Amino acid sequence: MKKDERRQAIKQQRERLIKELEAVYLAAFDRLGELEGEVGEVKAAQLTMMILNSKTAAIEPLEKEIEKPVITTPGEA
Repeated sequence: MKKDERRQAIKQQRERLIKELEAVYLAAFDRLGELEGEVGEVKAAQLTMMILNSKTAAIEPLEKEIEKPVITTPGEA
C-alpha cells in the first residue's frame, strides 16, 4: 500500500469513528431527556456537561488530525 493510500485509509477510519462517536453521544443526550424527571434538573444538567466534555475530548483530537496539512519531503511524491 502506497503512502497516500495508507493516509487516505487512516483518514477514512477517523471519519468513520467520529460518526460512530457522534451517534453514541446523540443517543446519550436522548436518554438524558427521560432521566431529568427522575434525578432532577440540576443533576441532569451536570450529567449533560460531563457528556459534552467527554464528547469534545473524544472527537476533537480526531478532527484535528484529519485537518492537519500533509507535509512532504522532496522525493516522497
